Amino acid sequence: MEAPVSDATRTPEGPATFREVFAQPEFRALYTANAFSWLGDYLARAAVTVLVFQETSSVALSAAAFAVSFLPWLVGGPLLAAVAERHPYRTVMVVCDLTRMVLIGIIAIPGLPVPVILVLLFGITLANPPSQAARSALIPMLLTGDRLVVGLAVSTSTGQAAQIVGYVLGASVATLNPSAALLINTGTFALSAALIRFRIHQRPAAMSEEHRSHLLRETAEGFRLVFGTPVLRAIAIVVFASMLFAIVPEGLAAGWAAEFAAVSDGDHPGRGFTQAMIMIASPLGFILGGLTIGRGLRPDLRRALIRPFAVLAPLALVPALLNPTPPLIALMALVSGFAVAGLLPVANGLFVQALPPGFRARAFGVMSSGMQVLQGGAVLVTGVLAGQFDIPLVVGLWSVGGVLLMLVVATQWPTTAEFNAAIAEATRQSPAPAEAHRPADEPVGDRAPGAPTSPSGVSTL
Repeated sequence: MEAPVSDATRTPEGPATFREVFAQPEFRALYTANAFSWLGDYLARAAVTVLVFQETSSVALSAAAFAVSFLPWLVGGPLLAAVAERHPYRTVMVVCDLTRMVLIGIIAIPGLPVPVILVLLFGITLANPPSQAARSALIPMLLTGDRLVVGLAVSTSTGQAAQIVGYVLGASVATLNPSAALLINTGTFALSAALIRFRIHQRPAAMSEEHRSHLLRETAEGFRLVFGTPVLRAIAIVVFASMLFAIVPEGLAAGWAAEFAAVSDGDHPGRGFTQAMIMIASPLGFILGGLTIGRGLRPDLRRALIRPFAVLAPLALVPALLNPTPPLIALMALVSGFAVAGLLPVANGLFVQALPPGFRARAFGVMSSGMQVLQGGAVLVTGVLAGQFDIPLVVGLWSVGGVLLMLVVATQWPTTAEFNAAIAEATRQSPAPAEAHRPADEPVGDRAPGAPTSPSGVSTL
């Protein structure tokens, strides 16, 4: 078993508790706001996927509809994320929520053609990179040490729970009234914006006027830092590779459910139920993994399990080659999601500790963009292949390739000494904690309970 990487993640009495995490009032507000926006996002995503499949009867096009929300990360994700460092994080998040609220309201107008809806959804998703980068950079200012690991685990698990509810509601409501699903999404963004505006302190922008250069140059610096630093590069590769597999059953769920319905002789449940069961399985596994691993295991044991979980994520889906029943497909996806949840929060924690604070939003933009693009690409590629070959064959062979990829990636994982050296270098570049984390509207010495006193922590990549 490896020795602890740093004091920031070592807890002599075990993991931090949920009570300690939620004692921070700003984190509570951010957590709740995220839950609202996640719920609306996934509801709309499921609804649009169902709508496109109903209109076209095409697995490839329904997969493309699912993947369209990932496309903006490819077009301008890192560039838009870099904007978050030029402005106060709270301002960025509020503006993005209000923008998405208005555009979703337009989509909810009955009678809009499907291509117009997809274009508007693309525009809405352009607000995701700066919003998520600002949120990711803010969280390490609210929680520190192992509280951040546990806080990240419970936050991402809640996001997956919102995904489950959103998928079920979206798949159900879309068959009756797609506009109603989109109006619910409008309300969730409004609630999120209000919570962030009135419950989170305003802080100065991470990048002052005198340190600005050119947005493209600042974005390139984020790429150079992530891929030019060996430890950060290794973490990025593991995280990116893990994104290629658990998402596939979700993206192909509509077509997979239709295949079962087409051959059903009464032994299979309805198509909508089958689709929902497949789509929620991986998020449910993520919830179980995040809470079990994040709260139940010691920090050093979590780190030791990163590589085994990296291999398990695709391995759990290999039995698709045997053309399993929908319940078995759901079980496989659940295990894959559990494995991703076991490695992702810990990898995120190591990433942020080895990251100079002045680069957080840009580096998180690189990571978030890579994750979104790879998930969207995986769904798009497997969707196209599923249009030519049987879905079980596509998913199974895709996952076999994933096992081989992860075995290679696991051999390149840094040693404890390499992590320690990278963390020490990032700490040396950190600004004074009081200046780095004090809200602009909070006087020195009047810090809210639970506010951090060091820059280390965990990000939601």
